[in-house]
Amino acid sequence: MCFGDIEMSKVWFVGAGPGDPDLITIKGHDLIARAGAILFAGSLVSEAVTRWAPRNCEIKDSKGMTLEEITDWLIDQAEKHEIVVRLQTGDPGLYGALIEMVQPLDKANVDVGVVPGVSSAMASAAVGIESLTLPEVTQTVIFTRVEGRTPMPKGESLRELASHHSTLCIFLSITLLKKVQSELKRAGWSEDSAILVVHKASWPGEEIIVRSTLKDIRDKCKAEKITSQAMIIVSPTIGARQWDTLAKSKLYDSSFTHRFRRGVKEVV
Repeated sequence: MCFGDIEMSKVWFVGAGPGDPDLITIKGHDLIARAGAILFAGSLVSEAVTRWAPRNCEIKDSKGMTLEEITDWLIDQAEKHEIVVRLQTGDPGLYGALIEMVQPLDKANVDVGVVPGVSSAMASAAVGIESLTLPEVTQTVIFTRVEGRTPMPKGESLRELASHHSTLCIFLSITLLKKVQSELKRAGWSEDSAILVVHKASWPGEEIIVRSTLKDIRDKCKAEKITSQAMIIVSPTIGARQWDTLAKSKLYDSSFTHRFRRGVKEVV
């Protein structure tokens, strides 16, 4: 039995996106609409995402559950339903404990599928109308976090990564802004470096956007009482919308030839 290109009798790990229910993918929406059971991460995922579920769908919030309780529940529901959905915030492959949950399902011979979702990093750049990359400014984006209770692997301290002076999307670190400031300064970022912080990017009625500098960002976030669910973007591209000069992409340059268009050189 199948639905489009979706195979049934699976536990699907679906990225719910950054917060706005309308930012879920069509495939994720269709799985929710046909699910027999849904387990959503209520501390991070809006319950509104489950609004497309069938009336008789079993819906449970996992915010008070341990890893073992989550996987046991998914395995149990997979014995009862053709489609079981685990709704995770953003994209399942980013800070989502995906592999930890998949391994017990593999051992129980439960088929698994993953549907990607919009990350809060991309949503934050979108609501700020910022580009994470710009020609001749930076072509590299690093997704990372600051070391807290979870240690960082060797070579991945924020200072080491920040030394590249490319775009940094810093997850799960809003309560460690003082450390963020210190590590960036040690990596050579100036105090007037632009920083964008977005709390609950795309969440209707809850989104807060803070623009500041490395020097003042912590004070401004404290003033806004931002203590959770915030994306920190540090990049040499921040604020480019207001720049007077900007290196343009070669792709759309009239003199640039590619396989879809022949460039025309200006006659001087």
